Amino acid sequence: MTLFPYQREIINAVLDSVLYRRGLTFSVEIARQGGKNELSAWIEAILLNFSAKEPRNIVKCAPTFNPQALISLHRLCGRLDSNESLRDYRIETGNTVRLGEARCIFLSASPPANVVGNTAHLLLEVDEAQDVTIDKFNRDFKPMTAVTNATTVLYGTPWKADTLLGEVKQTNLALEQRDGIKRHFHFDWQVVAACRPFYKAHVENELARLGENHPMFRTQYALLPVSSGGGFLSDTQLMALAGQYPASRMPQPGAVYVAGLDLGGDAAAAADSSVLTIAEINPGAAGDSLVRVVRHYAWTGLPANKLVNSVATVAQTWKLRRLVADATGLGQPLTGLLKQSLGNRVVSFVFTRKTKSELGYEMLAAASTGRLTLYNRDASLDGTECWRQLENAAADYHPDRSMNFYVDPSRGHDDYLISLALTLKAADGYRPRAAFGGR
Repeated sequence: MTLFPYQREIINAVLDSVLYRRGLTFSVEIARQGGKNELSAWIEAILLNFSAKEPRNIVKCAPTFNPQALISLHRLCGRLDSNESLRDYRIETGNTVRLGEARCIFLSASPPANVVGNTAHLLLEVDEAQDVTIDKFNRDFKPMTAVTNATTVLYGTPWKADTLLGEVKQTNLALEQRDGIKRHFHFDWQVVAACRPFYKAHVENELARLGENHPMFRTQYALLPVSSGGGFLSDTQLMALAGQYPASRMPQPGAVYVAGLDLGGDAAAAADSSVLTIAEINPGAAGDSLVRVVRHYAWTGLPANKLVNSVATVAQTWKLRRLVADATGLGQPLTGLLKQSLGNRVVSFVFTRKTKSELGYEMLAAASTGRLTLYNRDASLDGTECWRQLENAAADYHPDRSMNFYVDPSRGHDDYLISLALTLKAADGYRPRAAFGGR
């Protein structure tokens, strides 16, 4: 298999450190699917062959053994199989590849994993290092290099500055300024695309789908960190959300409408509103529906039966094809009543850490690519409050790459924000000719 120039540069630096016992620590950021695992397997195969007559180890860890470390084990076996002189290897105890007397040991770096006692004579590798805790690495893995001053390589993509990969990267950049030895390697999607034409087409499609400010595009392809918190929507995304059309008071003939409903509770929670966002959907060039928000309704302090009747009346008036409602906690019985009234056009949505994270990422992509727009900013109470919440929305990004979006309670409510996100969910995958039941 042909190695690309950026891969060879990393391999040469790592092998030099290993063979001359320099004990350097490298950080490697390569855009997703840019060949990071392949170059790691090349390094392992070369070192196993070089040390086959000696009982020396490579240790490679990943956030999980199955599937992450196991994938790396299989990748190494594939590299050895491709060379006839290296095919005499064995797999021992399910996690070790042995060639002669040399071994490559694959381990889990999850916090509870018991890995103490292993020694990395030749090399210590950490895959997806941004997802390995700093404490686990410092306590259990880094000491494995002490006996022979072994080289360490951390692979991954950026997430936040306070991750293991982020901290090692900053240390390496500072050391480079001091002694001129390159320790940090950064090759974003444009570097990879210069070597791989089909890869270029793939990433350009992802850029069009997600937008350049989407956290996944930023971290996986552009190799830029996400924000540690603060603004959920960038100024560019907020500008893209601003449509050039007025709000609609009534449905238009032939138009197709969907809606999202954030349920705020009953009269006991008078300060918390139930918000219904209505959007017209049209087919987009890429196959996704264009979502044009045209109207908001808000009810505060209504008893459950009156709220259900009000929502049902609006749904009938606008001939909603799909209504996604928050069925979390107290919203579950209210959503059940809506289903009794409106039939299976009502779809329940339960917020969990996972589902809210997915919804937040979908909203960022829609805002970045122009798929989602709102009616002209006007002086209406609904429009003013919706934009206030969008501009005050914050986001927290977690180490497992999940995210939470919200409005800090000190800045008000997030009912319009959540209702808007649920409206986007209602339009997700919708096709105008599809049949959605209900009355």
